[in-house]
Amino acid sequence: MNKYLGQLIELQKLDIEIDSFKPKIKEARSELDSILSKHSNTLLKIESLEEEIKDVELKKRKNELHLEELSQKLKELSSKSNAVKSEKEIKALQLEEDIAKEQVDFANDEIERFEKLKEQKKSEIEELKKSYEDLKAELEKIEIQTNTKLEKIEEEKREVYDRKQKLLSSMTQNVIVFYEKIRRWAGNTTVIPVKKQACYGCYMRINDNTYAEVIKGEDITTCPHCGRILYMEHQEEKEEA
Repeated sequence: MNKYLGQLIELQKLDIEIDSFKPKIKEARSELDSILSKHSNTLLKIESLEEEIKDVELKKRKNELHLEELSQKLKELSSKSNAVKSEKEIKALQLEEDIAKEQVDFANDEIERFEKLKEQKKSEIEELKKSYEDLKAELEKIEIQTNTKLEKIEEEKREVYDRKQKLLSSMTQNVIVFYEKIRRWAGNTTVIPVKKQACYGCYMRINDNTYAEVIKGEDITTCPHCGRILYMEHQEEKEEA
């Protein structure tokens, strides 16, 4: 097999290995990221409930102020009732007093409702704070485990990068540039085997002349359809042997 072709096959293997570290890192971090997400969401829920309590307190205070106004109004109506003489005026005052009393009852009910709502939200916050503390303890433990996994992955990654760097230092620049140009769009299918006289990158049948060149393996041959670098699988086996 052509020396450069063998190097390109090896280079792609290393690139595939390097790319495999991304899902490994994601997997290693999955439990930690899940806990961090819960941790963050719990804080957001607490903050949201605290804002809701402020809103409830504001509404409760408005009703309390309204209640004070109504109490004052009832006092004034009581004073007026002693001064009125006609039946019409008495009925008008009575109606106004009844409406004010209804509003008093409604305001008291609202104050009670808002107080219960506030206590309910405070209780929810306490539960969330307890959950937050539990998550904190779990987070510390998971962080240690995750860091151990990530350190191992980083060590493996460095070893593969070192191998790649060593290989690149033995390759000519124009071959590397040629490989990288195809890799930009072909990814980890830049160097692809030929099976049954077909490119296994685009699955198109290659002509007899191109196929003969691939079988010889003396030069770097590309697929006339997709432009990927071609090789015969048995050539790779011989090279490894």
